[in-house]
Amino acid sequence: MNQRTAIIDIGSNSARLVIFEKTSKYGFHLICEQKSKVRIGEGAYEKKAYLQPVGISRAYLTLKSFLHTIEKYQATKTICVATSALRDAPNAKVFTSWIKKELGLSIKIIDGRKEAKYGAIAASNLLPIQEGITIDIGGGSSDMALIKDGIIIDTYSLNLGTVRLKELFFDKDEKNSTINRKAKAYIQKELEALPSHFKHPLAIGIGGTARTLSKGIMKGIEYPLDKLHAFEYDLNTHLSYLEDIPRSTIKGLKKFGLKKNRFDTIREGTLIFTEILSNIGTSSIISSAVGVREGVFLEHLLKADNFRFPHAANPSIHSILDRFKPYITIEKKRKIKRKIAMDLYNIFQQNINDDKVYGKELLWALKLSSIGKTLTIYKSHQHAFYIAMQELNYGFTHQESVLISLLLRMHGKELINKPLYVHYNVLLPDLQTLRWLSFIYTLTVFLHEASNSAKIRFEYNNKTLTVHTNKPLYLAKEKIKSLEKPESFAIVIKDESKLPKNKKLGI
Repeated sequence: MNQRTAIIDIGSNSARLVIFEKTSKYGFHLICEQKSKVRIGEGAYEKKAYLQPVGISRAYLTLKSFLHTIEKYQATKTICVATSALRDAPNAKVFTSWIKKELGLSIKIIDGRKEAKYGAIAASNLLPIQEGITIDIGGGSSDMALIKDGIIIDTYSLNLGTVRLKELFFDKDEKNSTINRKAKAYIQKELEALPSHFKHPLAIGIGGTARTLSKGIMKGIEYPLDKLHAFEYDLNTHLSYLEDIPRSTIKGLKKFGLKKNRFDTIREGTLIFTEILSNIGTSSIISSAVGVREGVFLEHLLKADNFRFPHAANPSIHSILDRFKPYITIEKKRKIKRKIAMDLYNIFQQNINDDKVYGKELLWALKLSSIGKTLTIYKSHQHAFYIAMQELNYGFTHQESVLISLLLRMHGKELINKPLYVHYNVLLPDLQTLRWLSFIYTLTVFLHEASNSAKIRFEYNNKTLTVHTNKPLYLAKEKIKSLEKPESFAIVIKDESKLPKNKKLGI
């Protein structure tokens, strides 16, 4: 069995368990996720931050359940961290000692800057970004990290959290306008301590508040892809939506397309979020489905790599290839496939005219071209599409993951699956570019499958693509003959398809 690591994250509002399975040096995937609204900090902010019995009881029962799950999944390592509510609580040590005694679970209380660092490790490795400021709004604190060129430059923790604001302001029997005014003044006062170099046009939204708001925006614009991670939106376009949420009553939150289970703290969280965005000069936001838990895991996984995946190592690709194990090809054959594709991509640039911006996606698709055969060879391209759509989670933009998936799906006679193109067209290249990419992908697969490591070179003159090869490509010829082309031209294959002479058979 592959190595499994369980991470427990005890926040002020929720406690979460995730279990990751490591499939290779850089491959991993999530196999279990559980959450409980523990609200361990409930009542604490009006009781000098002391943990109260109601929150302690919920935390104990939740942690006990988590440990049963960890045992069932046979995790080999368990790491438990706790954040704002416990680090603020004078009786935190009593609580952690009691949990250790009763459940055998060690809880590590991390400070705000460490919490911010974990979020930044996760974001910088698992999002398609090189720079930005992470914002993780929890129940008791908002933790931020400044990232430049993939490196964490600085971290900071603000005493701004949803539960904290809820108990200090929003639970008061006052008018919404008064509550918002007082809460905003409190937030702005706290933001005065944020270092002045925390400025960047891109904000990386981590945590429940940012995820909930992104889902609301996705629902409102009828976004075609049901994937939160790496969803991007422009702040000015959706600013009025964000500003209206804190002004709303609880009942009025229904019109914002938000999940009901987030109604209790989303007004507080949105007010904190918009004030931070304004303070740091944000113009766009990218949503992160990863955070502290993934950061804790990656700190251990990438310890020998300075907490960064190597440039060419994508954890989603590694995980897919590890689990779906396409037929093994030696590296020489992989290089041949890549060379065929890039030669075709280069030779047709005069027709495609895309400045070669889609070369990466073409190569990723070819690397995954056999994954559907793990399930069955029948309709394997459809299986590959669904696998890629679900599993290309880390390090890819939505545009990249959809294009790669559609290239896998389009393998066959026709270059375009029209229903899929119509559904995802806002995330895809223009139709003619997509037809060319699909043609090159499919022709590469046909030639590679039939060539048996043949030496192949191409010429393209006078609307004719000539394929020169030193080995027979008889089977490929049949498929290529029926393959749709993006525009009118001929394909001529000059190979070694010759019959041996036999006078008795008349040849």
